[in-house]
Amino acid sequence: MPSFTPDSSVVSDVRPSPNFNERKANRQPDMIVLHYTGMSSAAGALKKLCTAGTETSAHYVVMEDGNIIQCVRENDRAWHAGSASWNGDNDINSASIGIQIVNPGHDLGYPDFPLRQVAAVIALCKGIMLRRKVPKHRVLGHADVAPARRKDPGEKFPWRLLADSGVGHFVEPAPIMNGDRKLLGTASEEIMSLQRALIRYGYPVLPTGQYDGVTMDGVAAFQRHFRPERVDGIADQSTLTTLRNLLETLSSEQDQSAPANALF
Repeated sequence: MPSFTPDSSVVSDVRPSPNFNERKANRQPDMIVLHYTGMSSAAGALKKLCTAGTETSAHYVVMEDGNIIQCVRENDRAWHAGSASWNGDNDINSASIGIQIVNPGHDLGYPDFPLRQVAAVIALCKGIMLRRKVPKHRVLGHADVAPARRKDPGEKFPWRLLADSGVGHFVEPAPIMNGDRKLLGTASEEIMSLQRALIRYGYPVLPTGQYDGVTMDGVAAFQRHFRPERVDGIADQSTLTTLRNLLETLSSEQDQSAPANALF
């Protein structure tokens, strides 16, 4: 693959991947999706992302030491999200910039993300947000857009630190307390309201009124991102309050037509 000029000044190297195509309908990306590599080594992850036939790639890879490698030009459509959805959009690859963060993930010990690596992610995202006019609430994790099959970058990823640096939307999670919890298999109007609130934020759940597996996956993904102290897929009062507070603080760029106090 021929090399190219990196899109970001914080890129330290270019490793062109053959795994990309054109964004559909010449769409311009207005979303960032963060992943972890989920492999035992950075070298193995880079090889997979840059080898023809693997059907996977990303625009950027952020190493543990903070070095950043670009594999696909931002104008091109990298293959990082797979089957995914957000706010009813099912072509996340065309809508987004994909960033792989080197970390072996949940199946291989799931270590903390080094501060130097996190600082590099922040710097990279801030530049993308400026260039691409990405709203804060559209900086998401792979688990957010594919909750049934993905956990990354997971509950150890410091979303709060990113938000404090201007990257991403975040509120202080409501404290966990004993009380009513929405359990798998139950059905009620309150569960329907929960589903509608998750949908309004962007999560790919369905308004069935029943606490089904799709809803449980969506709640678990929400918890990994916004209430990481306990990730169990059960909608307790802490989860509901945190979701309500997020909806109340959404930027004006997202529809605010539904009154927040009517969500639950």
